[in-house]
Amino acid sequence: MASVLKLLPLLLFCSSYHYLIAHAGDDHSYKVLSLDSLKSDAVCSGPKGTYTPSSDGASTVPLHHRHGPCSPLATKKTLTLEEILRGDKLRASYIQRKFSKAGAGDVQQSDAATVPTTLGTSLDTLEYLITVKLGSQAATQTMLIDTGSDVSWVQCKPCSQCHSQADPLFNPSSSRTYSPFSCSSATCTQLGQEGNGCSTSSQCQYIVTYGDGSSTTGTYSSDTLALGSNTVRNFQFGCSQVESGFNDQTDGLMGLGGGPQSLTSQTAGTFGTAFSYCLPATSSSSGFLKLGAGTSGFVKTPMLRSSQVPTFYGVRIQAIRVGGKQLSIPASVFSAGTVMDSGTVITRLPQTAYSALSSAFKAGMKQYPPAPPSDPFDTCFDFSGQSSVTIPTVAFVFSGGAVVNLDPNGIILDSCLAFVSNGDDSSLGIIGNVQQRTFEVLYDVGGGAVGFKAGAC
Repeated sequence: MASVLKLLPLLLFCSSYHYLIAHAGDDHSYKVLSLDSLKSDAVCSGPKGTYTPSSDGASTVPLHHRHGPCSPLATKKTLTLEEILRGDKLRASYIQRKFSKAGAGDVQQSDAATVPTTLGTSLDTLEYLITVKLGSQAATQTMLIDTGSDVSWVQCKPCSQCHSQADPLFNPSSSRTYSPFSCSSATCTQLGQEGNGCSTSSQCQYIVTYGDGSSTTGTYSSDTLALGSNTVRNFQFGCSQVESGFNDQTDGLMGLGGGPQSLTSQTAGTFGTAFSYCLPATSSSSGFLKLGAGTSGFVKTPMLRSSQVPTFYGVRIQAIRVGGKQLSIPASVFSAGTVMDSGTVITRLPQTAYSALSSAFKAGMKQYPPAPPSDPFDTCFDFSGQSSVTIPTVAFVFSGGAVVNLDPNGIILDSCLAFVSNGDDSSLGIIGNVQQRTFEVLYDVGGGAVGFKAGAC
């Protein structure tokens, strides 16, 4: 697969990034994983529906798992792992197709508000959500977050085709600050392929279609958005009147991608060009989303961006370590690049890299009987009768020398190694949210870096 995340000239990586390690402990060979930690408690162990005000000008809101006791949704639909991963495969394929269609283009190394986060799903794949307030009436909206989307949207009255949701539909007529964009506005033109023409009243229409065929369309508008104690005026979003394919209780989606329509791009003038999040390991704990994030204290690697697919944030993996030992994987295997994506569940690796990871991990797990493959996983173990297991550490080595030692909860999923193969060595890699969990992940767009800070939530 041709990819826009081609290797850049060496000088782009001759930066000030130091050889740093982000890890969850001191032992880089083995970790003890409590199997109970893979399960969710019945009681929320983190703040529910609250946020921590920031003193540094940033805006922070809680982030939660869509399913579980911390979720603000009244209805907590239980999806099987098979259902979640079926949708996950569709999403990953969609991302890879977007880069494949873009072809080999130009990639550049890119030259504060906090909101709580919780784990949740959209399209059976997106798994984390935040609660915000929209409009002059401060209507509560529970929205999924997605670094792979730019256009944000909520379901609005009047709605001719909407799914059932946790909160009342947003009513534009009740908000004094609501304003639809005209078809002739520069903002409407900027939508590009996500524009959908004009309504009979000459209002700008948007349309977003997702990887599994789900879609939303309606009026592209602006209104006041409250993120915790911070207010964003003239926030641009889609007022959805027709949608299809959604079966969750969320009110909409908040785009955190790199395009001009995303929340992070719109608020860069207020909070700066850096944001971060921490995704909780289980549905019974909370994380956060922070706009205007500080950039110190992180293990950093250069960020890759594509002018043809600006939504996504890319990184370059150089090597993988298992049990503290670097695997014999040619660096060229990772030349297609890797996307950081909060909405993809499990990490996709080039076939050669995955095979080496799987073999080394099995060698370090000989004390546990193998278990039959469980689609899409092929490296599974029988942990019957065990309350905890000892597993080899797994670490990514990124360009610039940054080493990120994964949390044990980011290595095992449902008794299997939580990685899958792309099927070949030419496809774009994706680092999913399982491997990102418990890290504060920094997207320093202005500084051209992606960062990691262990044990943040």
